[in-house]
Amino acid sequence: MDRYICIHGHFYQPPRENPWLEAIELQDSALPYHDWNERITAECYSRNTASRILDGEGRIREIVSNYARISFNFGPTLLSWMEKYAPAIYRAILDADRKSMEWRSGHGNAIAQIYNHVIMPLANTRDKRTQVLWGIRDFEHRFRRFPEGMWLSETAADIESLDILAEHGIQFTILAPHQASRVRRIGTEKWRDVSGGQIDPTRAYVCKLPSGKTLNIFFYDGPISRAVAFEKLLTRGEDFAGRLLSGFSDKRKWPQLLHIATDGESYGHHHRFGDMSLAFALHDIESRRLARLTNYGEYLEKHPPMHEVEIFPHSSWSCMHGVKRWKYNCGCNSGGHPDWNQEWRTPLRDAFDWLRDQLMIKYGQKAKGYLKDPWQARDEYITLLLNRSEDQVNKFFERHVTRTLSAKETIFVLELLEIQRNTLLMYTSCGWFFDELSGIETIQIMQYAGRAIQLSEKVFGYSIENVFLDKLAQAKSNIAEQKDGAHIYERFVKPAKIDVKKVGVHYAVSSVFEDYPENTGIYCYTVTREDYHREESGKIKIAVGRASIRSEIIRETERLCFCVLHLGNHDFSGGVHTFLGDDAYTLMKNEIMTLFERGAFLDLIRLMDNHFGMHNYSLKHLFKDEQRKIVNQVISSTIEEFEETYRRMYENNRLLMGFLRETGMPIPRVFYTAAEFTLNQDLKKACEEEKDPRRTQSILLDMKKWNIPMDTADHEFAIRRRIEMLIDELRKHPADFSLLQKIERKLQLFPALPFKIDLWHVQNVYYDMAKTTYKEFLIKAKAGDTDAALWTEKFKQIGHRLFFNIAAVLPEA
Repeated sequence: MDRYICIHGHFYQPPRENPWLEAIELQDSALPYHDWNERITAECYSRNTASRILDGEGRIREIVSNYARISFNFGPTLLSWMEKYAPAIYRAILDADRKSMEWRSGHGNAIAQIYNHVIMPLANTRDKRTQVLWGIRDFEHRFRRFPEGMWLSETAADIESLDILAEHGIQFTILAPHQASRVRRIGTEKWRDVSGGQIDPTRAYVCKLPSGKTLNIFFYDGPISRAVAFEKLLTRGEDFAGRLLSGFSDKRKWPQLLHIATDGESYGHHHRFGDMSLAFALHDIESRRLARLTNYGEYLEKHPPMHEVEIFPHSSWSCMHGVKRWKYNCGCNSGGHPDWNQEWRTPLRDAFDWLRDQLMIKYGQKAKGYLKDPWQARDEYITLLLNRSEDQVNKFFERHVTRTLSAKETIFVLELLEIQRNTLLMYTSCGWFFDELSGIETIQIMQYAGRAIQLSEKVFGYSIENVFLDKLAQAKSNIAEQKDGAHIYERFVKPAKIDVKKVGVHYAVSSVFEDYPENTGIYCYTVTREDYHREESGKIKIAVGRASIRSEIIRETERLCFCVLHLGNHDFSGGVHTFLGDDAYTLMKNEIMTLFERGAFLDLIRLMDNHFGMHNYSLKHLFKDEQRKIVNQVISSTIEEFEETYRRMYENNRLLMGFLRETGMPIPRVFYTAAEFTLNQDLKKACEEEKDPRRTQSILLDMKKWNIPMDTADHEFAIRRRIEMLIDELRKHPADFSLLQKIERKLQLFPALPFKIDLWHVQNVYYDMAKTTYKEFLIKAKAGDTDAALWTEKFKQIGHRLFFNIAAVLPEA
């Protein structure tokens, strides 16, 4: 077959981690999920590990991994998050790459990516090399092979960047068609102009570089890629397949490669069910043998380039002005605010470039006293980002230090390297991509700059923050109240800065509500309890203790003592300071506990001021997740008190509400409030329990009768989590017939609900069990086992309710 199809998905999210905690904190805008990484994983990344292929009646015939059939790259920082917070999805992506190697002549579908999505043409040479090396090492660590290709952020390319890719063994990259300047057949002298996207995208090209090396380049099909991203081509899989096939031409006499490239988030996040459209199109094309699915590595091996290409340097796929979108007010923006400008981009980048250069100079000067080659050590620091174990740290220092370092010197070198890591992260492209200086993406990269500055003050002994702020002040916001970059930094970055004492505050306050073990992890810190005492007097609680807190990033440890007083609800008062010795600690503890036992709480607060100073801490100083957790505990106890009142008001006045409604008289708003609260609580409980669906139907009729708004998102999320727990339990204990009964009862409730339940995970587990567990029970049933026969029949019934084509999914069903 001389027709090949390759779909490339660029799967990426900007780093969202708090630079001081190395974790993403709660993001309310992503509700009901914890944060946007989790939400987009649920909507897109997970979906493509198990995408549905439906029959003509909309029932599931097959569940497939799209990653095993398309070319893809994942941002390293996204995979790092996924490895910890979505491990099953992470493993499925790696497994899909291994499976693709079996199908594609030993060539895996996955390719590498520049480490943290910087715009390469705007980076200096050192940063370009580090970005490439970190991207390669991260890929090798995860996929257990060397990457054949590498994705350039925003496909932003210049000659030096291509040369660095080739220097480090990368065979190919993917660019937009308008990035090609001219082509010629290898062995000929005459060039043909292909500017304006005229290049034929159905073959591979080779680019000769100044170093004498070469790099292969694929230019994706622009019109079809745009249709996927922006023209709703993914609405129907049949249309998608047809459009892909339309890219072939009988006039071409070579093996044609029809390939497209878009953000991977098109398949599920930007376009709901886009993953299913992709799965259907690929299945349809492959099953009807209309073209052969391939990836770039396999095509390159079978059909090496016959043409040479030159590109337009400083070009990209998302800015028609080259790479100006990430430095100038070029006119490229989201289009949502036509009255805004992006003049802020230039002074922001200038400020960052100044900061980077200052910190690079100081790094080179300081690090050479400890490291054989400071820049090689920086390039290989990726090994610690991937594995910060004690053994790995020791091996790193054995390779790079000029002599044996003391513990203090080791911390110093790690701080130097962390400064460099944060200066690299602060160039993540999203900080310049959007319309406004005060956007969350730009604040995020400012926070990386803030972390680098904070470390530099400690390491170098002086501050450059004021000069940096003077430069940031030149970047003007479109929003009057945000003023400029310096104001935004003062408002959003400085308050976010964290030191060991703030970690101690978090530990102290949260310990009033949570029983911590002797050693506990708080984000990238380990807290070791040395002494702890907690007492209660009615609703009032007090905790006094001391602990050592160690940063797992820079290995620094500090000992602190603390006291926190909880006066009820959200009223906290607390203090933390450096541990001053056993005698001082014992005296403080005894004095405080004596006053607490006497109930002299005002005297106690004054005593805490004496010991800890006037810098008291409270609930608002906790990190977001724990703060929300404690506040929810406080709120839930209050809600329980109100629930009885609301319920009594609703039940005692239902008949009166009916009378008012029938006579056309207005119903007091307070009655509606009581009904809304009570009925939503009743619906939630009814759906969570495996009881008569008529109870749920009755509640829904009452809600419709009184025109009560429904907490749809909360109800769906709670119901979904419950049935997911049941199916997971069934997978662990398949012989437990009661679990099958509970699952079926739960599914019987769903048709009565005025909203749909997302059954994606439940269907996945069912499909896996259909291919494994069901077969075992079927064999027993055929051998005369009546319990097994009941099990298989109930399993089929559940399959029908889960919208499966039973004949296609269950063997001999």
